[in-house]
Amino acid sequence: MADQTVSTDVVSLTVLAFLTERPMHPYDVQRVIRQRHKDYAIERPRALYRAFERLARDELIEPVETSREGRRPERTVYQITDEGRTEFSHWLLQLLERPVAEDPVFAVAVGLLGYLNPESVLEALNDRFAALEGEIAGVDAALQAMRSSLPRLVLLAHEYRRALRQAERDWVLGLIQDIRTGSLSWDLEALSRYFASVREGGGQVH
Repeated sequence: MADQTVSTDVVSLTVLAFLTERPMHPYDVQRVIRQRHKDYAIERPRALYRAFERLARDELIEPVETSREGRRPERTVYQITDEGRTEFSHWLLQLLERPVAEDPVFAVAVGLLGYLNPESVLEALNDRFAALEGEIAGVDAALQAMRSSLPRLVLLAHEYRRALRQAERDWVLGLIQDIRTGSLSWDLEALSRYFASVREGGGQVH
């Protein structure tokens, strides 16, 4: 699984991680996900069950027990295999080692903002700045609450998310200031003429 590319199937990775602690059925894993505030997986129960199916098919986990309580559906308890432990360690280390483009959507939008007028861009960036401020404040409040009951090791993902949002906030603020002061400016008609001249001359945009 991890040998082909650095997979971003973080739900499967999380399942393997929790099964290294003890055998569990999917409902147990879902409960631990909530307890440990793994926000990326909390609202994805279907993805969780698909992850169990995939991992079992790839023989990275295996069923060890099936039980039924009353009229509830059968629950299958899974344990991680030796191959699964090896794959988990290899996969996680790859993700730690290799930088990957994880969220390119904003970068795409920034690369195309020249197709909008500066006033609209400035308004949108101000809205983004306010949203980032709110998100950072929310993460700070959550971290403060969780630090009383969880070790820092469990909260590192939240710290990382905050650091990324803080860096993005600072960059967006700098971009806003550059547009306001005129150090970054553009004219839609002038850009259209420029791109037309490039097409006619067979040149490339640098």
